[in-house]
Amino acid sequence: MIEADEDYSDAVLAGQRWEGRSFVRCDFTEADLRGLVTSGCTFTDCRFDRTDLGDSAHTATAFRSCRFDRAVLASASFRACTLLGSTFVDCALRSVSLEETDLTLVGLSQALLRKASLKGLRLREANLENADLRDADLRDADLTGARLRDCRFDGADLRGARLSADGLVAGALRGARVDLETAVAFAAAHGLRVD
Repeated sequence: MIEADEDYSDAVLAGQRWEGRSFVRCDFTEADLRGLVTSGCTFTDCRFDRTDLGDSAHTATAFRSCRFDRAVLASASFRACTLLGSTFVDCALRSVSLEETDLTLVGLSQALLRKASLKGLRLREANLENADLRDADLRDADLTGARLRDCRFDGADLRGARLSADGLVAGALRGARVDLETAVAFAAAHGLRVD
């Protein structure tokens, strides 16, 4: 059953368990979803403006092209989820747990992800412009095609991460920890001849 164009604004749905539910273009503005547990749910083009998702847990749930504007995500966890094409605006994301989650095409411009664990995540073509990824764990992350202009990586661990040449030039990688392959790619992206 698909719930489409439903208005859940200001709804109090804290602590509920949802399995296999589908929501399309639903509005969860300022809803209380603290402690919500989802499994196998789908949210498409939904709005989570100023929504409280603190302590929520999501497993194998898809948030496709959703908007999270000033949403509370403190201690929220996403495991084996996809956030494909979703946008996060002014959300505190440092305490969010992301495991085996697909962040392809996600909008994280100016996101505060300092010390975040993004190890092994897919961030292909994500918008990370002006994001703060200082001291973040990005080992084995796929940042292919990600927009990294003015993204800060001081102290970040990028060993095994995949970055395109544009990202190696646009991102502020000074002080980041990289492997030899990335160091050679960085040198080549900056016009050095590596013989």
